Amino acid sequence: MSHKPTITDSLEFPSESRLPQISFGIGAAGLLTSAIGYFVNADQFFFSYIVSFTFFTGIALASLILIMIHHITKSSWGTVMRRIPEVFASNLWIWSIFFIPIFFGIHNLFHWSHPELMDPASTQFDTILGGKAGYLNVTFFVIRQFIYFIIWGVLGRKLYKTSIELDNSGDWGLTVLMRKISAPGILLFSLSVAFASFDWMMSLDPHWFSTMFGVYFFSIIFQALFPVLIIIILMLHRRGLLTNTIRSVHIYDLGAWFFAFTIFYAYIAFSQFMLIYYANIPEETLWFYNRLDGGYQYILYGTLILRFMLPFFLLLNRESKKNTNLLLISSIVVLFIHYFEIYLIAMPALSKELNLSWIDLATFLGLGGVFFGLFFNKFKKESMVPKNDPTMEECLSKSYHQ
Repeated sequence: MSHKPTITDSLEFPSESRLPQISFGIGAAGLLTSAIGYFVNADQFFFSYIVSFTFFTGIALASLILIMIHHITKSSWGTVMRRIPEVFASNLWIWSIFFIPIFFGIHNLFHWSHPELMDPASTQFDTILGGKAGYLNVTFFVIRQFIYFIIWGVLGRKLYKTSIELDNSGDWGLTVLMRKISAPGILLFSLSVAFASFDWMMSLDPHWFSTMFGVYFFSIIFQALFPVLIIIILMLHRRGLLTNTIRSVHIYDLGAWFFAFTIFYAYIAFSQFMLIYYANIPEETLWFYNRLDGGYQYILYGTLILRFMLPFFLLLNRESKKNTNLLLISSIVVLFIHYFEIYLIAMPALSKELNLSWIDLATFLGLGGVFFGLFFNKFKKESMVPKNDPTMEECLSKSYHQ
């Protein structure tokens, strides 16, 4: 007679936890400090801000596509941990508020935003930028940002609310609704994230272009999501939460996904480099040339070693994906270099020499504190696990031998 698995853990995050307040406190201090940086060096402030904003927004965006893939494929492997990315994605509508400073810094960040460069009658007219004026103009840029965040905000909020409704009602028909939302959502997500990556990162150097940049951006944010999930789950376990619900087999699955997308990232990043290197077109190769000099080369080589080679060899063995210490080390290292890879994409547009600033740290702590404050504030209000999902029994029955 088969034994039906059941959840024995408490599914409620401790109400007395002060993690939201601590996170918001760090965020407030960081944002106030970085505001001083605006008056000290406005250009540095806005570049530091967009790097940190892209870092944290990428976590939420990768969470959104993960849960949509989960629904559309009727997956069971990640049901017990799905609430974490659901909460991240559900906050995208309010997180959009933090894009507003980028609107104010548009002329500091984006060379193409200066109208004299687009005016054929001007002595400063830039022929290349003039050819892109239909897309790279302030009005259309602002409109696109509203479209992106409406798409992401609606998808994230609707999927989260439906999942919570399933918790409360037990109506399995809601899983069909989540699949119906996810099917067109994946298409809208793919297009919007690709164009957002062009707007936020690639257009910082508007003379350069890469047809692979959209998928490259997706590869870096999606690989970085799994370290975030691993760290949060291990933190919950250390606090004695969900230890019998999110078990070692589920953490192993996260490690396997982490390993798989480490390889995917390396493939995409190398393909982008190789195509540009092979074509040897000056306006394309100059982008990499500027990142192989001035101190930036150490970050570029660091991405090869710390983002690919280290997690690849640490997690190559099957047993290593069960080792929480190795997973934790790999996760911390990849998130560290993930920030600097975004930094590598953006900062040479400001300075050809690597010049780390205290404003980088201030904006990172400010936005990071608010980002995780929003997460923990919502995470503690509902069940930490989707309680009535029809795939839960299969997920709890998983073993390494399946």
